[in-house]
Amino acid sequence: MPTVTLFLIVANVAVYLLQTTLPYVVVPFALWPLDAGALSGGQVSFQPWQVVTYAFLHGGLGHLFFNMYGLYLFGGALERVVGTRRYVSYYFVCVITAAIAQLIMAKVVGGVYPTIGASGGVFGLLLAYAAYFPNNKLMLIFVPVPIPSRIFVLLYAALELVLGVTGTQSGVAHFAHLGGLVGGALMLWWWRHGRLPRR
Repeated sequence: MPTVTLFLIVANVAVYLLQTTLPYVVVPFALWPLDAGALSGGQVSFQPWQVVTYAFLHGGLGHLFFNMYGLYLFGGALERVVGTRRYVSYYFVCVITAAIAQLIMAKVVGGVYPTIGASGGVFGLLLAYAAYFPNNKLMLIFVPVPIPSRIFVLLYAALELVLGVTGTQSGVAHFAHLGGLVGGALMLWWWRHGRLPRR
């Protein structure tokens, strides 16, 4: 397994083990809404480091397993192709844009709740995997038919958008997932064209 992917998986597992012994570490490092301090009377608050640290926290073994499996599957392949530096920058841009998307949605819908998990970064990795390996076959759990990765990522993104807009699957940060995809798309554009797209 490539070095950075292995490091990220080990770090996520280590933090999860820390969570199980010291659960209170979640509060300062989870991603809280921008106005959480005012809405909670100062009990919790947004801090700048949370746009990165939230991605190392997870809400259970299943959550951790699926994210680490995605990191292993998509991240390992991407790291081998683009190299260490690009891989690190790509992953953390996706994590941060996922956080920004979630902060925007939290502002729109209101409420004080934390966001945790590496899913935004993993969704960005999925996009890059589809860009570099468009014909490799992947399967959705509920549709056990092999699908080319380029089609898979489009279907998954559409599903996330529908679930996010309808609120069908509560407790999942669907727009953070989409934010990770957007961050990944911007990075892929930058690598190809050397500049951000203009209107």
